[in-house]
Amino acid sequence: MTLLIKNVQIVGGARDFPERSDVFVSGDKISAIGDFPNKGAAAVLDGQGAYLSPGFIDVNTDSDHYLSLFDHPAQEDFLRQGVTTIFGGMCGSSLAPLLYGGLESFQKWGDTNRVNVNWHTMAEFMKVLDRRPLAVNFGTLIGHSTIRRAIIGDALRDLNKNELGVFLRVFKTALREGGFGLSTGLAYVHSRKTPYSELRLLADTTKGSGGVYATHLRKTEAGIAEAVGETIKLAKETCVKTLVSHFVPVIGAEKEYESALAAIEDLPPDIDFNFDIYPSSSSLLPLYTFLPDWVQAGSVDAILKSIKDEWTQSRVKKEMPHLDEEHFVIAQAAGNDFLIGKSLADIKQMYGLRDGRDALLRLMITMNMKGGVLYKNLNPNLIRRAVASKRSFIASNAPSFADAFRGKQLKSERTTKTFTDFLSLVEKEKIMPFRDAIAKLTAEPAKKFNLPLRGTIAEGNFADLVCFRGGEVKFTVVNGKVVMKDGEFQNRFPGKAFRHASRA
Repeated sequence: MTLLIKNVQIVGGARDFPERSDVFVSGDKISAIGDFPNKGAAAVLDGQGAYLSPGFIDVNTDSDHYLSLFDHPAQEDFLRQGVTTIFGGMCGSSLAPLLYGGLESFQKWGDTNRVNVNWHTMAEFMKVLDRRPLAVNFGTLIGHSTIRRAIIGDALRDLNKNELGVFLRVFKTALREGGFGLSTGLAYVHSRKTPYSELRLLADTTKGSGGVYATHLRKTEAGIAEAVGETIKLAKETCVKTLVSHFVPVIGAEKEYESALAAIEDLPPDIDFNFDIYPSSSSLLPLYTFLPDWVQAGSVDAILKSIKDEWTQSRVKKEMPHLDEEHFVIAQAAGNDFLIGKSLADIKQMYGLRDGRDALLRLMITMNMKGGVLYKNLNPNLIRRAVASKRSFIASNAPSFADAFRGKQLKSERTTKTFTDFLSLVEKEKIMPFRDAIAKLTAEPAKKFNLPLRGTIAEGNFADLVCFRGGEVKFTVVNGKVVMKDGEFQNRFPGKAFRHASRA
């Protein structure tokens, strides 16, 4: 299969190219770059002078968490933005390794009964993906909470010596079998009290494999500066490649956020430290995160039992935050589709209640704690500053669902426009040099995650490509195949399950 892309302006190339160039693709790789007026190919695309860049790399997605990786292999929301590679396994939860075949750490995102789990190890999971259609490339980190909860269940305690030994054996095996590193979800109740000594040991192991350590910080609002300080300390002591997940400025904690951002930006160049962020002012949050910390311990069933108890419920209500009811919107509600798109103000009126906290508790019980909420709680001015930082990557931190799923979930702008909004921001407001912006989406994350022959346009590199102009994607190519053209999915599935070349 050959593909000729004509009349494009190449950005993100391994070298400078003429203002108008042609790119010839043979199989899954770029064969030649130049001026080919008489060259033929099985398929020809005219870029009409638009930009052609390497395919964008989304370093933090939730398609594995929401399990749409299985029932929506097209992952069209990413392709429409020019994303050709996505990473999962973030925030401490990954689809492998599964010691006992359970998805306990996924309950916060949705219905874990949707997937028939027929794997345990990372190697077995990779083989499952190899056999399934996939339109984007996918790689995964190894979830700290996934392994930890398999070993000690819902207990909130340190691992003993033997348990830590089991963890290390499982983790090292998963690294050898293709895991790209370790992710932690330190703000979640089952990992919040993980001791620094455990993180240090696992970060050292990750460093030995050449992997990435990605962390959902212990504190994301008040206390964020301290949480970033802990992560910086770990990075300095272990020299592990570090990525702070969805490092966003929550309204009310702006001063601490600015302090934390300054600490990151002041790091010396030899510290491989980044954070990911999206150009959106809304967060997508699981329902249970609006409960007090002490209620969040245990399984979903245990949480529901607590909030249904009359005495406990009154205590929970007193400790719940007062919310902006109009900007609290139901995005996912498995089995309760009629709630999609309704605000907390709507829910309050529907139930005939005066207090938004009463309405939220009723909603949690109705939804069996399954589902997600879009909550507008971020400072847009600080977001604009952070996306322009030399230490930032752009990431959706969102899943892609099938269009047929519309009405059963509310797609946020993070799902549909993260990368195109960023490009529009760069082009219209000149927040950073255009070449640097493209590198932030391509070459830099490819280097971070050790993706050879990807992230730059060069002869011999894989043909993951996106053609765009003015923040609008014309077509997307994955491994040499045109998968999206003029906003229409081409029903092709050339994506690959990436395995990290581990040294562990």
